[in-house]
Amino acid sequence: MYRLLIADDHPLFRDAISRTLNLAVADGSTPEYELLQAASLEEALSVIAHHADSLDLLLLDLDLPDSHGLEGLARLREEADWLPVAILSAHEARETVLEALALGAVGYLSKSSSAQTLRDALARMLAGEVYVPAQLMRAAPRPAPLSASSVPVPPPQLAPSLSNAEFARRWQTLTTKQRGVLERMVLGESNKMIAWQLGVAETTVKSHVSAILHKLGVASRVQAILLASHALPAVSGPSEASAAPRRETPRSSAHE
Repeated sequence: MYRLLIADDHPLFRDAISRTLNLAVADGSTPEYELLQAASLEEALSVIAHHADSLDLLLLDLDLPDSHGLEGLARLREEADWLPVAILSAHEARETVLEALALGAVGYLSKSSSAQTLRDALARMLAGEVYVPAQLMRAAPRPAPLSASSVPVPPPQLAPSLSNAEFARRWQTLTTKQRGVLERMVLGESNKMIAWQLGVAETTVKSHVSAILHKLGVASRVQAILLASHALPAVSGPSEASAAPRRETPRSSAHE
């Protein structure tokens, strides 16, 4: 059984999440969940202190009575850095998603997500993956990301931190196919979806991703996405792979 905590100040929304998970457990489509609830950041921290040995994941709203924007996530990373935190919010700005990932969130879910999307995302995050929603990554950039003025948001935790010039040099080492895969990764597409769009095997995409991480000098898919999101617009035009006609999108797709 997984023990989750949801921090949201709307009791009806918390109860709706609880019912959604209970229904999924009842029909056997997901493992068992126990959902703890908190209406504020302070209450969430108290619950965390009491259940530090058994919590698996925290679902955090960005608008709590005692915290706004990403300051709650920043504080949780300082006081409970061992606990995976996913954002569950009505805010859908692409910059907010990227900043949350840079601060250490393991995923980002919109409150408008379907019940099936929630269940799929939870399964992936509890398995140790990072959930990046394609529809939010494709959203047009907005002028002001959602971050509290009192809490400076650090740059993405990349190894190394690259200038645009250095990224451009490493970009040139990627093959045309690898560039297309990286551009689709930035859009939030999973390996399965990229394979579908490019008409190649999923194992081929996985090989491209491994090569991309090596050539960019980063350790994970999220680091590559964060790095490319900031630097890619300044150094590239549409690649042959990304400019190719896209296949019709299948009805459902998984995020990796």
